[in-house]
Amino acid sequence: MRFAKPALTLDEQLDRLIERGMVIDDRDAARYYLAHLNYYRLGAYWLPFEAEHASHQFSPGTTFEAVLSLYVFDRELRLLVLDAIERIEVSVRTRWAYTMAHRYGPHCHLQRELFKPEWRYDEHVARLRADVAASQETFIRHLRETYDEALPPIWALVEIMSFGQLSKWFSNTLRRRDRNEVALEYGIDEVNLTSFLHHLTTVRNLCAHHSRLWNREFTFTFRLPAGRPVELVRSVEGRTERKLYNTVTALAYMLDRVSPRHHWRDRLVALLEQHRIDPTAMGFPPDWRDRPVWFPAKR
Repeated sequence: MRFAKPALTLDEQLDRLIERGMVIDDRDAARYYLAHLNYYRLGAYWLPFEAEHASHQFSPGTTFEAVLSLYVFDRELRLLVLDAIERIEVSVRTRWAYTMAHRYGPHCHLQRELFKPEWRYDEHVARLRADVAASQETFIRHLRETYDEALPPIWALVEIMSFGQLSKWFSNTLRRRDRNEVALEYGIDEVNLTSFLHHLTTVRNLCAHHSRLWNREFTFTFRLPAGRPVELVRSVEGRTERKLYNTVTALAYMLDRVSPRHHWRDRLVALLEQHRIDPTAMGFPPDWRDRPVWFPAKR
């Protein structure tokens, strides 16, 4: 079968939406948004408003403004999630580099025996060497031009690692006690931190590429804690573990350790209220407001 549908003009796109029952009060404004946001992209956000998917007919009273509000919410949600991931990533970089440097020296990453034997260590070192050679960061250029080592010290090197690289170097650190020393800074086990970092690399990539986050089901989820920390165990939700709720719950928990005076939790709640979002599509359980991560005073 060959794809035979023709491209629609902006006005034809609007006419189609109106034929399907969408209320468009300001045609010029709607045309403007379609010119910049892509009809196909917005389709993911008007899907929940359809009364019957086969015919694509909208429920009575569905407005273009309501669809746009959901889209704007998702964009602001991605930015908020990226903000939390950045702070956690910087913290983990710092803690892992500190732990490894103090136990094994500034160039611990050049000691192959410190990493899992089944890991393709040589490939990852080669990748770091290429990154250092190409880097125009002032501090990397200074270290590269001043010293003879194959790579800069670990505390400098982590600053040019991607989040994906950091996750892989951490997860493939051989000794569990080294991984646990980092993880215990956050009150969790290294198994959970390793899994969560891997999951966050996926979430970060989705956010960075402007992909839908609001009602996504993740292919790779992270391992939920079983015994500790108690507040996180009592706050996550096993029945909807592929939705965003567990991710943002773990982010809020981690931020309490990384930046105790943060307002990220309040900003997320305010965002939900501003756009009148039913968080069920993100896996939020009915009693989420009573769970300890979200309301620390109730712990």
